[in-house]
Amino acid sequence: MGIDDLIPAWSVARQLRGKDKFALGEAARSRQQADLKPRTAEADHVTRSICPYCAVGCGQRVYVKDGEITQIEGDPDSPISRGRLCPKGAATRNLVQSPLREYKVKYRRPYSREWEELNLEVALDMIADRVIRTREETWEDKMQAEDGREVKLHRTLGFAHLGGATLDNEENYLIKKFFTAMGAIQVENQARI
Repeated sequence: MGIDDLIPAWSVARQLRGKDKFALGEAARSRQQADLKPRTAEADHVTRSICPYCAVGCGQRVYVKDGEITQIEGDPDSPISRGRLCPKGAATRNLVQSPLREYKVKYRRPYSREWEELNLEVALDMIADRVIRTREETWEDKMQAEDGREVKLHRTLGFAHLGGATLDNEENYLIKKFFTAMGAIQVENQARI
């Protein structure tokens, strides 16, 4: 292929010689682009969803083929995001299909250098045991005020809860009720921070 063959293929030459003087169409296309198809073209179906990353609630269209997500794009029908997604929202496909995603509970014992897989029920029991033990060890029933009177506390400062912005009102309500009943006073949500 000589220089004479390259010049007609050059987009500037196509722009100057052709009808597309502003390079808005044919002049801007390359040979490689001619056979490209959007990742959404072969989807079996499209499911509407909400981005799970923050409290904004941007609308998403999830394109699926053969049970696998092929693409996630902003939903133009969403009154919140009007078809736009931030970089995190655009990358939510990796939440489901990333090769780095962990599918098992991992636990590293104190002073260990290795992670071990745990059964989910075992892990949940370990968490529950630690919450109950921490509550018992750090419970404050009452204290003496500066003026000498006794103040009832019924609290623990041994643990706290920080919720996520993607939880709905009902989930946040139940979490707040649970941790308050456990005596925690540090109950916060990331959406407010």
